Amino acid sequence: MDKKLNPKALALTLGTVWSLGILFVSVVSLMSQSYLHNVSDFLSTLYLGYSLSFFGIIIGMIWAFFDAAIGGFVIAWLYNKLSK
Repeated sequence: MDKKLNPKALALTLGTVWSLGILFVSVVSLMSQSYLHNVSDFLSTLYLGYSLSFFGIIIGMIWAFFDAAIGGFVIAWLYNKLSK
């Protein structure tokens, strides 16, 4: 049973899910007084240009997409190499 992961599919999936996660955290932070603000502050140290504004959230989602997509591609590629 030789199962392989599709690196492109995993990259797109993880990129999309992580960027939507950034959107969710950002919207919840904007709607609350203090809930998840420490997470938003942490994300602003990871992703250059991310902030709790419309354009800041879009920039953070773009960074998050590429961050998770690259990670997903590497994970699938490494899995396929090690599972041989």
